[in-house]
Amino acid sequence: MRFVIQSRTTGAFLAPNPDDGQPEWVMLLTEAATLDDLETCAQLIEDHTEPFHRPQVIDLDNLYQKEKTNG
Repeated sequence: MRFVIQSRTTGAFLAPNPDDGQPEWVMLLTEAATLDDLETCAQLIEDHTEPFHRPQVIDLDNLYQKEKTNG
């Protein structure tokens, strides 16, 4: 599975920085590193988001499957 965390408020993605691993907000999906498990997503949300972000976890594999069946 491939997950990303997105702010519903700003549209930015929370992802570990590929250089040092520290979480950061990036605007482009292509800059967001994917995460492999929901536990990591939950920990990143707990440690690095504020309520105003309204974070959501997006399953990229599931999103692809939905588009594939609708297309």
